[in-house]
Amino acid sequence: MDKLNTAGVTEKEEKKKVPLIVTVYDWLEIVCIAAVLVVLIFTFIGRVATVFGSSMTYTLYPGDRLIVTNLNYTPERGDIVVVQKESGYYEDQLLIKRVIAKGGETITFDFENWTVAVNGEVLDEPYIRRENEPMRSGNLPGNTVTVPEGCYFVMGDNRNDSSDSRYHTVGFVKAEEIVGKAVFRFQPFSSIGVLN
Repeated sequence: MDKLNTAGVTEKEEKKKVPLIVTVYDWLEIVCIAAVLVVLIFTFIGRVATVFGSSMTYTLYPGDRLIVTNLNYTPERGDIVVVQKESGYYEDQLLIKRVIAKGGETITFDFENWTVAVNGEVLDEPYIRRENEPMRSGNLPGNTVTVPEGCYFVMGDNRNDSSDSRYHTVGFVKAEEIVGKAVFRFQPFSSIGVLN
C-alpha cells in the first residue's frame, strides 16, 4: 500500500506530478555538465589521437588509438609525442614521432651504422626498425645538426619510412607545436597498454 504524505497524496501520485519541463531541464543540465567536463579534460588533461602511416612501426601501427596528455608536460628525449605543425605540408595532419633532441643540443648521425648521438652520446634505441641499407639522411646538409632553442628534433622509429625533422616538410618542431605525450594505447584491444 502506498504511503500518504501530509497532504494526503500517495508517493506514486506525487511522482506523476513532476512537470515534463522539469525533467527536460534536469536532462539538459546533466548533458551540459558532461560537455563542460569533456572540454576541460581534452583542454587540460589529454586527447585522443589515431596513428596514420607506418613511420612508428614496430612501436605503433596504423589505426592504433592513443591517449595523449599535455598536463604539466615538458618533452623529454625518447618520448612519443603528437605534433601539430602550425604551417606547411603537415599543418592539417597530426604527426606521431619520438623526441630525439631539444634546443641547444647537437645531433650526430652515422647513417651507415644506424646510430644517432646527442652531444656525443650514442642513443640506445632498441625500438627502431632497421633496414639492410643506410639510414636515410633526408634533407640534412651533413651528418651533424644543432637544434635551435625553443625547438625539438623528432624522428619516427621506422627511420626509412618516416617524414620527420630530417626533411624540410617537417623540420624542427617548435615547443608550441607539440600537442602532448602519447601515454596509452587503447585500440586495438590486443595491444592495449601504457606506452614507454
